Order: sequence, then structure tokens, then C-alpha cells
Amino acid sequence: MNGTMMRSMDARETEIDLRDAGDGEDDQEQQTWKAQLETVLEEEEEEDVISTQSDTRPLINERDPRQINECLKVSFEDVIAEPVSVRSGDRVWIWSHALFEVSRVWFYRIITALLAVPVSLLAGILFAVLSFVHIWFFTPCVQVVLINTEWLQTLWSSVLDIIILPFFQSVAKCCSGISVILTRE
Repeated sequence: MNGTMMRSMDARETEIDLRDAGDGEDDQEQQTWKAQLETVLEEEEEEDVISTQSDTRPLINERDPRQINECLKVSFEDVIAEPVSVRSGDRVWIWSHALFEVSRVWFYRIITALLAVPVSLLAGILFAVLSFVHIWFFTPCVQVVLINTEWLQTLWSSVLDIIILPFFQSVAKCCSGISVILTRE
């Protein structure tokens, strides 16, 4: 089990006391609460084991873990802003803000309910096809070209080392003596 996902709570250390100071409840009811807490903690640990083994379970809480969609974190003030010189009434502003937020959230939910599964299916098929083409066609073709043009790579490397590199090193040494001093008048 992953150490970062594991809870460090011990059921023996956790105690829930729901009694008032004057209640006459016996220790048996207190033990019932401890037993229920132990059961809950065991179920949570089992869920943690499942979440560390599943690819999709951890994504339920963190839907954008790599911050891919930072540009889509749009608030009302990012879209609509009134300058100081021209202002609408406060009620208009409040209702506009509420309508913006509600419509943004609910239309997103409706559109995703209708289109998320088909788009995910199409994206999965597209990435599967691209992976297949890359693995079975593109990479072997590149390897064949690299194997058959190794002599060309050696020739190009020699041309760079014998002709191009010394020329640019000479130009760099000539230009290294030039200094520019800027003064403000």
C-alpha cells in the first residue's frame, strides 16, 4: 500500500464521547461507538487500497492534476467588467453575476452529460489509432531510414567537424575582441 495514501489513524487512539458530564450511559454504548468507528476506518482503508490500484479513482477529486486547463478558470470579473465611469445598478450587477455563474455551470453540466461519453470514445479511438500508427509504422520507418543512412550521418558529422566548426570558431575569436560601450548623453 502506498505510504502517502495510507491513513495514519489508529482506531484504538480515536475515541468519540457523545455523553454529557451528567449522563449515566455505561461503557458498553461507548464501546459500540468505537466499534462503528473501527468499521468506518477499515472501509476507508479498503477504499484507499482500491484508489491506489485504480487509474480513474484518484481523478475523481483532482480532475486537472497537471493544470492543463488553467486558461479555462474564468470568473465573472474576467468576462464582464464595468469601468468606474459607467455603472449599472447594484441589483443588475448581482443578478448578472448570479445568472452568469448558474448558466456557466449548468450548461457545462448539460453539455458534458450529452457529449462527454461520445467525445471520450472518439478521443480514445483517435489516440489508439495514432499509437498504432506510431508504433507499427512510423517508428519502424524511421529506424529503417536511420540504419540505411548511417554513412550519411558520419559524412555530415565529419563535414561539421572539419569545415563548419573551425570557421565559426575563427569568426567567434575575431568578434570576441569587439566591445560596445553605450553611454547616455
